[in-house]
Amino acid sequence: MSTSDQYRARAAEFAELAKTARVPEESREHRKLEQSFTSLAANEEWLAGNFDKTLHAPELDQNGDPAALPPDEEQILRCLGAAVIMQWNTIPKKLQRELFDNAAAMSETLDTTTLRGQIARFLHNHKDDVR
Repeated sequence: MSTSDQYRARAAEFAELAKTARVPEESREHRKLEQSFTSLAANEEWLAGNFDKTLHAPELDQNGDPAALPPDEEQILRCLGAAVIMQWNTIPKKLQRELFDNAAAMSETLDTTTLRGQIARFLHNHKDDVR
């Protein structure tokens, strides 16, 4: 069974639980979980169908270290990062948290806790920067 099929099965379970819920709040929570698992299934299917169009981990050099990005790609990432930071205060909190968590998971050279701290300090120090 594929991951998307597993997510769809979980969505179906929560849909059934929503039908048999005794209180509206419980039903809403089950519907919310059903929607979440349905979205996860759709994302998995999209990723499977578009794998060749997505970014992948960088190639490793002879020492097993990530190979450097070509200069033009490095510049693109810097520009995208700067654009995100410039708009940080206007980004919804939930998306901020996802971006923060994803950024913290990017490094293999620092432990995640250290990197999370560095990112948090950077965001705090630049929270009022406007260009």
